Amino acid sequence: MAKTPVVDADTCTGCGLCEQVAPETFRLNDDGIAEVVDPAGNDEETIQEAIDSCPVEAISWAA
Repeated sequence: MAKTPVVDADTCTGCGLCEQVAPETFRLNDDGIAEVVDPAGNDEETIQEAIDSCPVEAISWAA
């Protein structure tokens, strides 16, 4: 089963790094908070890079 990324909206600061690293998976919504638009939009390695890039650790893999 493929991993699914999730964003903790309460933690996200809207810096946009995830969207820059994995634009097919993440975007900033109208409130400036990151959200997952396509969990399989980028490969797992790219999504992991986006997770690792998040300065407030708001993104993780779903348990």
